[in-house]
Amino acid sequence: MGFEWPWQYNFPPFFTLQPNVDTRQKQLSAWSSLVLSYCRQNKLYTMNLMEIQESPLFNNKKIQRKLSLESVQVVLEELRKKGNLEWIDKNKSRFLIMWRRPDEWGKVIYQWVSKNGMTNSVFTLYELISGDDTEGEEFHGLDEAMLLRSLEALQQEHKAEIITLNESRGVKFF
Repeated sequence: MGFEWPWQYNFPPFFTLQPNVDTRQKQLSAWSSLVLSYCRQNKLYTMNLMEIQESPLFNNKKIQRKLSLESVQVVLEELRKKGNLEWIDKNKSRFLIMWRRPDEWGKVIYQWVSKNGMTNSVFTLYELISGDDTEGEEFHGLDEAMLLRSLEALQQEHKAEIITLNESRGVKFF
């Protein structure tokens, strides 16, 4: 199933940040929602600022409109303020997009573990994000950095313990 663009995406003024404060806030909210939905649909976790600016997300070729780099940065900053984005580098060129925050991923993973009677089991990180048992699960294919953060959140809740097994990492669920 393809991504369903919101109506604003085909509305040319959407690609120019509006000067009116109220309008701009609604616009940033719409952009934030669009970015998170798009990333969720396409299972995107880490992104590059230049690549994303050229992607269909901020570049609607059909109406020949593109959000400026400066405006893209404003949208990304809005996402950062909401806790949905973290910059990976000091130059702010690469970022981690969190359409689901680590604690939320932790809950999803733990529900799967519980539902399948796998508490007190040990998994490698690979098994969790790439294994046959998790195929079809929402967290299958999850970025490893995000997985680790999710497991750290579970560890703080005493539901899991991250362990190192012969140079690779694993996790035991409780």
